[in-house]
Amino acid sequence: MTAARHSMAGVLVAVAVFCLFSGHPCAGETGTATFYTPPYIPSACYGYVEQSEFLAAASEDLPWNGGGACGKKYKVTCLSGTNLGVDVPCKEGRSVTVTIVDLCPAGCRGTIDLSAASFAEIADPDEGKINISYEEYATYID
Repeated sequence: MTAARHSMAGVLVAVAVFCLFSGHPCAGETGTATFYTPPYIPSACYGYVEQSEFLAAASEDLPWNGGGACGKKYKVTCLSGTNLGVDVPCKEGRSVTVTIVDLCPAGCRGTIDLSAASFAEIADPDEGKINISYEEYATYID
């Protein structure tokens, strides 16, 4: 196992333990989120048609599925920070629903790349990268 995979496995185990013992709503998959800033057009899914400010780019890990992720909605919840840069990176009890409009470019550093507004809904942007839980919109009940 490479050092990067070993490190990611450790993060996922820590998140799973956190979910089990904290009472935190951690249903769904776990991964990481980063954010990107405008302009959000053109996008791989909608070209030059603007979408809402609560959008995201999928990585191959989400998965992108050759554009099959376009238009799917995901509920994303911050679990913890990744770089210890902010004392309290997550906004407690906050989730955001985003629509996939793009493919995260090569070298994407997260499972999902949120719009700046989406990231700011659930975490302090100064953190830059967070551990998240996410689930496709159709699979959860508010």
